[in-house]
Amino acid sequence: MAASLVRRDKKSTAAHLKADLNWTDNSSGVRQLQELLDSVLNPEKPAADTEALDWCKCLIAGGEGFEEFCKTVRSYDNATLCGLVWTANFVAYRCRTCGISPCMSLCAECFNNGDHTGHDFNMFRSQAGGACDCGDSNVMRETGFCNRHRLRTGENVPSVPKDLLLMSEMVLPRFIICVIQYLRDGYTEPDTSTERDLQKVLQQLEPQISFLEELTKMGGAMRTVLTKILTNQQIFKDLSMGQEENVYAKKNYEKYLSALKNSGLVSVEEKAQSGAAEPTRGAEAGAGAGALGLLGAEAPASPDESNKEEDQDGGQSVGQRKRVKLSSTAKDPSIMDSLKHKCFLEELLFWTIKYEFPQKMVTFLLNMLPDQDYKITFTKTFVQHYAFIMKTLMKSQESDTMSNRIVHISVQLFSNEELARHVTEECQLLDIMVTVLLYMMESCLIKSELQDEENSRHVVVNCSEPLLKNNTYWPLVSDFINILSHQSVAKKFLEDHSLLMLWMSFVSFFQGMNLNKRELSEHVEFESQTYYAAFAAELEACAQPMWGLLTHCKVKETQEYTKTVVRYCLETLQIWFDAIGFVDEPAPNQVTFHLPLHRYYAMFLSKAVKCQGLDLDSLLPHQEMLMKIMVHPLQIQASLSEIHSNMWVRNGLQIKGQAMTYVQSHFCNSMIDPDIFLLQVCASRLDPDYFISSVFERFKVVDLLTMASVHQNAVLDGEQERPMLEGALTFLVILSSLRIHLGMADDEILRAEMVSQLCMNDRTHSSLLDLIPENPNPKSGIVPGSCSFEEMLSAVADFKAPVFEPGGSMQQGMYTPKEEVWEKEFDPIMVVLRTVYRRDVQSAMDRYSAFLKQSGMHTTGNPWPPYKERTPLHPCYKGLDRLLHCKTLHIVIFTLLYKIWLDHSNMSEHVLCMVLYLIELGLDNQVQEDKEDEEPCIEEHCHDSWFPGTNLLSNLHHVINYVRVRVPETAPEVKREKDPPPSTSAEAANFGQNSRRLTGNWRENVREAQVFSLVAERRRKFQEIINRSSTEASQVVRPKSSSTRWVPPGTPPQLVTEILEIRESMLSLLIKLHQKLSAKQNSLSATWLEDMETNSHAHGDGITAIERILTKAATRSRQSKRSIQEICGKVSPPVAPKKNSPTDKKTMDKDERRQRARERQQKLLAEFASRQKSFMETAMDVESPDAEAAMDLGASVVMESEVLYDCVICGQSGPSTEDRPTGLVVLLQASSVLGHRCKSDETKKLPTTDDEHIYPADTCGAAHDVRLALMQRFFKDSSCLQSVSIGWEGGVYVQTCGHTLHIDCHKSYMVSLRNDQVLQGFSVDKGEFTCPLCRQFANSVLPCRPGRSTEVVSWHMPTNKKTAVLVKEVEDLQEQLGLFPVSTTTESNLSKEMESVIKDIKNTTQRKYMDYGKNPGSPDNDFLFMYSVARTNLELELVHRGGNLCSGGASAAAKRSCLNQLFHVLAMHMRLYSIDSAYNPWTRLTQVAQRRDDCLDDERPEVPMLFRDCPSLLIIFVLTMPQPLRKEHFICLVRMLYNLQYTQALASLSAKFSPEERQAWSTSGALKKNAFDAEKSYDALLSHVIGELSKVKTVYDVNAEVPSMLSSSVWSPHSIEYSLQQFCLPYLRLSCLLQHHLYGDKLSGCPEVEEFSGLAGCLGLLAPALQPSNPIYSASCLDWTVNAFDLMTQWCSEVTGLSDTQAKKSITLLVQDPQWASPHLLHLPDHYNILFQYYHKKACTACKKVPKDPALCLVCGTFVCLKGLCCKQQGICECVLHSQHCGAATGIFLLINASVIIIIRGHRFCLWGSVYLDAHGEEDRDLRRGKPLFLCVERYRVLQQQWVSHTFDHINKRWGPHYNGL
Repeated sequence: MAASLVRRDKKSTAAHLKADLNWTDNSSGVRQLQELLDSVLNPEKPAADTEALDWCKCLIAGGEGFEEFCKTVRSYDNATLCGLVWTANFVAYRCRTCGISPCMSLCAECFNNGDHTGHDFNMFRSQAGGACDCGDSNVMRETGFCNRHRLRTGENVPSVPKDLLLMSEMVLPRFIICVIQYLRDGYTEPDTSTERDLQKVLQQLEPQISFLEELTKMGGAMRTVLTKILTNQQIFKDLSMGQEENVYAKKNYEKYLSALKNSGLVSVEEKAQSGAAEPTRGAEAGAGAGALGLLGAEAPASPDESNKEEDQDGGQSVGQRKRVKLSSTAKDPSIMDSLKHKCFLEELLFWTIKYEFPQKMVTFLLNMLPDQDYKITFTKTFVQHYAFIMKTLMKSQESDTMSNRIVHISVQLFSNEELARHVTEECQLLDIMVTVLLYMMESCLIKSELQDEENSRHVVVNCSEPLLKNNTYWPLVSDFINILSHQSVAKKFLEDHSLLMLWMSFVSFFQGMNLNKRELSEHVEFESQTYYAAFAAELEACAQPMWGLLTHCKVKETQEYTKTVVRYCLETLQIWFDAIGFVDEPAPNQVTFHLPLHRYYAMFLSKAVKCQGLDLDSLLPHQEMLMKIMVHPLQIQASLSEIHSNMWVRNGLQIKGQAMTYVQSHFCNSMIDPDIFLLQVCASRLDPDYFISSVFERFKVVDLLTMASVHQNAVLDGEQERPMLEGALTFLVILSSLRIHLGMADDEILRAEMVSQLCMNDRTHSSLLDLIPENPNPKSGIVPGSCSFEEMLSAVADFKAPVFEPGGSMQQGMYTPKEEVWEKEFDPIMVVLRTVYRRDVQSAMDRYSAFLKQSGMHTTGNPWPPYKERTPLHPCYKGLDRLLHCKTLHIVIFTLLYKIWLDHSNMSEHVLCMVLYLIELGLDNQVQEDKEDEEPCIEEHCHDSWFPGTNLLSNLHHVINYVRVRVPETAPEVKREKDPPPSTSAEAANFGQNSRRLTGNWRENVREAQVFSLVAERRRKFQEIINRSSTEASQVVRPKSSSTRWVPPGTPPQLVTEILEIRESMLSLLIKLHQKLSAKQNSLSATWLEDMETNSHAHGDGITAIERILTKAATRSRQSKRSIQEICGKVSPPVAPKKNSPTDKKTMDKDERRQRARERQQKLLAEFASRQKSFMETAMDVESPDAEAAMDLGASVVMESEVLYDCVICGQSGPSTEDRPTGLVVLLQASSVLGHRCKSDETKKLPTTDDEHIYPADTCGAAHDVRLALMQRFFKDSSCLQSVSIGWEGGVYVQTCGHTLHIDCHKSYMVSLRNDQVLQGFSVDKGEFTCPLCRQFANSVLPCRPGRSTEVVSWHMPTNKKTAVLVKEVEDLQEQLGLFPVSTTTESNLSKEMESVIKDIKNTTQRKYMDYGKNPGSPDNDFLFMYSVARTNLELELVHRGGNLCSGGASAAAKRSCLNQLFHVLAMHMRLYSIDSAYNPWTRLTQVAQRRDDCLDDERPEVPMLFRDCPSLLIIFVLTMPQPLRKEHFICLVRMLYNLQYTQALASLSAKFSPEERQAWSTSGALKKNAFDAEKSYDALLSHVIGELSKVKTVYDVNAEVPSMLSSSVWSPHSIEYSLQQFCLPYLRLSCLLQHHLYGDKLSGCPEVEEFSGLAGCLGLLAPALQPSNPIYSASCLDWTVNAFDLMTQWCSEVTGLSDTQAKKSITLLVQDPQWASPHLLHLPDHYNILFQYYHKKACTACKKVPKDPALCLVCGTFVCLKGLCCKQQGICECVLHSQHCGAATGIFLLINASVIIIIRGHRFCLWGSVYLDAHGEEDRDLRRGKPLFLCVERYRVLQQQWVSHTFDHINKRWGPHYNGL
């Protein structure tokens, strides 16, 4: 039965079955269908067989066509969501204003149909794929829906007729199981023996999966059916295992089970049977961690099994124990290792994962999402497979692709809060995620080496594992971050204590990872780059989830959450301290930048105090724990300083990289900010003396803090002391003044961040957005109650619009700080904290001092960083101020002031600056002292001998008389006569007692200075705290520090104790320093305090700072005021306690030497600068084409008696000679700019719809081609080739920078370039080089002709000869063509060079632009090419001058012009060809010839004179006559040709008249023929021309068909005159320019209206007397040597004498219009989006595919594929081909997908920049930001100007070869 069905026609069978099934009793139909399907969908057939697919399509459609069926089903589509799924690289949109979830995205269609004006949106290229959320109100606000999804609710859709989808319900389950069976069959376990062919299986299944995808696109009705099938468990049961008798299906099912098993997953039933089957264990030992039983791919099957293992191991291995502990804390051990499939959907997902997420399957699964039921089931299924996904991902070779596909799915599921909450409640989503992450990280743990290497029990992730290096974990982490963004889910997480505990243990894996150990002996061999992985891991896996959780802890109600997190943080930290065996001192020379536990603790503390009103003390641990917590963050701060002091250089560059990343904008708010905040918290709660001394000890500068001038430092080299001391002081300043977490509001933070970034440099909007840390203020969306980024920006900065100098660099729009910001808000401390590069701090200071100079606030010397008032501290942190009021700090300050005053070594201005800053902070932040706290001082506190109390104000004026120091015996302080010191002063006595009272231990412990008995004190204090808490530790004495300290080789000199007499207080030292800085004795008079005005102190240098401090001290305490006045009264210059020691002398010499060296250097630099300046003045300035010409070459040749040239290589000056010619550095390039000119000034628009087109036929190039082709059809080839010019397209343009060199010097220069290994951006083999002087690009040398001084004068003299005489002379000159001054028989060097330059010129352009003749390679062809080169250069210079000569003077182009030399070279070359003398155009111009009828019929006629191009003839005459040509002869040529040009104008004009007008003008003019001036009156001549040309019918008849353009207007004498002048102007301009170059005549400017008369006067066509103000007539310039009417008759007869066929066609040659508008690039749309939307989806014309990188030619609008292989021809890609065809190897292309323009010039290319900028004036290369872009007219103008002036090569610096690959 089935067999017979199969054989029948598919359609009728389908219809028949459908009818059967519609009956109420449809059992037979069902049976028939099943049998048919059994035979059709037989999985044993190969998948590639499409028969089955065709059957399915037919059956589903039930007999009608499949397409029809699709349409019908679509009409029942009730979906309200768009749900369009896209894959990577798709262009989508994201609108932050409309989005509820940050992952929201829209397809272009929905975006453009919605209203998003004024929203914060951007376009982006999808990385991992996505789906359109339009219509989904869970993810976006309804106001943003497009009109299609806003209105369509499902109600108005008719319900689906029952029979429509009946067949689908029957057929599809069978189809799906068939696909699944193929998948089961095709899968083989990854096995070493067989190469896996998963891709192959997938390719075969391509049609089937595509069919499923098609079904999903039919809309809601079909999706409902599919959902039923995919989620129905019964169908799955029936079909999945196969019936009893079907052997194949059974086998197939077993394959599936084994696949499940091999995945380490057991189906649940099986698990029950076998108890706990032993899954195989991957025994991967962690690197370097011995036998840590790190988790393989499998987890133990059940908890009891894991316990067994633990007993056997005796718990010896850390990882094992840890893992076991974890699996018992996990809620449900089955998370990791059981899967059960109950429906098709589940098994399909299983195979999707197994096959590593094939794109088609992913798209199919996602296309179904608009169906709500499906969405829920699918999400649950996905969660159920989550662990399995992780395992597959870890094994995958292609983890990147797979990650993208996973996220493509998960982001659609988890962005929806409803859904995420539902799955969290039902499927333990959070447990699963945390457990899966833990397992994943456990696979790469190693033993931590932090602190106690041998006994550490802590394990950390190994950053060099691929898992971390390749970011394999990011899909899982990003899902986790995504679900934590939903408040309901985050609350669940924070309420679940066991989960939090798990999470903390996860975070502790990262605590202390990537440990750096300082290399002390030699440089590290291999610089590991693991730090990238470490920073990325901490940011993504620890910090981002933390920020996610913090957003939900903003209000009082969430206090409990914070308390819990803080509690667990502290517990985990305690576990960590125990595990690494930490007591109280960090191990030396180690640092890790990764302390996520500390940072969690810090950030939750900060939030608790700032937002939740919790009391800080309730969240803090006991003192001992605080001391421990403080250690590691402090270690990082000290290490930063060490790294910048070059103490870590042996660890390579990567350690600098780490220090920079730690403070970089994306990391700082998750790293350095919490660290500093944590240290601030510790400082506010610990004993300040302890804290301060810890800081100096960590920074290793304790030894430096001695009053003695010489000391020994056991741990630092001399040159490291100063930067480390500066580091320590700067750190203290930051610590005590930074307020980011201590009371600043979010707006204030944003403002401070913004100001500090803007102060370093002007910034673009996007870089500012990037540089400002995201987290207190998310930049996306407006956080209620906070000021937005834009408002803040406009408050602190001014926008500087981009400026354009042609040839300058392309600038972007920048923001620069407002003046009041510099004045009041510039905060150097914030700048130091935020700079990645130290140079940025300098840059900020330079900008600050520039502002002060400009505003006149501080003009002398370098200003110091300004002191900025701080926002008040939050009450919780008041204790921080005690740091500034502790004796230790005051002793340090006193010591440093003293040392600076006496110029001890290693002090610097920066040290003083920071010391003063600390004093001032102390004065500004007074501590409220509670009286009862002050216990009577215990005698052991030996520092009491320094200062009486802790208050800075009272300590300032406290005088210290004697200090005991320990110095080496050799020090200058050691007194030779061993007198005991006078112990009269109480201080000294006190000292004495103290020293006696202390144990003998004291001498070793206290090193040089009294102060640092204090370190011992702190140690004791720490010991006490520990003793109090643990009695057994009481025996511990700390010998450790001395044993770890490095002892220098060779014993140091013995230390002896000396007592110095000081007798200073801090105030007196400050006043003495003031004198020292101002270099004046008594710089402060006794009364200066009264005279001070208080406000002048804000800005200035050290002197101002000291005055400011003294004023503050005086105003705050009367005692200080008295002391200051007293000291000022009797101050004396400083005298050092002892004479200068030799070391001091040495340092002074050193300074002096440095000073001298600096002066020498300055002198040299100045000399160099002046040289450079003089060079710049003489050199040509390429960059600004508007600068005045520095040398007008044309002029200089004429003026001097013998031209001398400077060679820029050998520097000699001399004339150019035959033997040793000099040449001009030139660049030859082919150009089609002239050919792209159009008639109208309207620029052509770039098409942006299918209806718009560009027609290339009206360009100059096209018109000239047509003209030449027409001539060649009818006239003799050789004369055709002398009647027009070519070179409109592919003409050779020659330009120079104006520098000259000897040609032999140039050759040796080229040889040296060729040997130079450093390859520049040009190709030496192609003759390219840069001018040795100005570095301008060039590729040839144009020989200069030897100047002949004698001829110059006569050659230039004005003449009085009659025109007729001159005409005869010209004719005679033309006869002597062969007589060329240089005898060609002896080849001189000069002529050789000229030959070679001609060769270069010919090689510059392509063959097709040179061969226009009938027989290529003929001399005529060459001849045409040569004089066209001259024409091209003249025409281009005209274009550069703006198309006319009104401006006069030497223009921008003139200075680069080398026409004079070029003419000479061309002339020499052209004289090798003789003009056919039987036919000399000159005679036909000047004589009325006898009629010659001897011309043979078969010989084609010559081109009639009226068809010839006058400028071409002029150039031919000039070039072929003997050089140098006398000016009188030149003028004669111009005059004779003008007559012809004028006659052509008349003939052309007459052809435009209507027949009636012709008649009228003919008769009116005939009357004037006999007047005396008839030959110079246009009407007489016009009438004569009309008469002559009318003799033959054809002339005017042909044109009558073309309706006259101007027929509407009547021709008046005025309009005729205007028309004639316009016709002759191009000829006059060219002649005038030629005369300017050949004879150096000045071009006088004139207004445009008078251009004609100006030029005519210049050329001598008008007698000077004839230039009155009345309008001049073009006819008055005529100068006939023979009867005008006869000559005209002769010219006209050449036209009328043509045979009919010739005349008909060729008559169009008569009506020519020589006027062309200046060249333009296409007109672009204002909005980039218009252009982008049309072109980025447009298919390539060649291959009909959408190109990957589409590009547009901006000259002609052609659409091309960049780098497209489809359009390659002979190995050359399309852009390069097009550039050759359209621009003679110059192409300007806009890359659609990148918004940038690339220039192709010959074999090189460069990125030019973009002409589209965003609202903030910056480019968006590659559309990364996707903000709307607008055309920047100035930039586009610059681009066009560079194109027209051919200066791409000079202005753009970054060129590279394109190897024909663009």
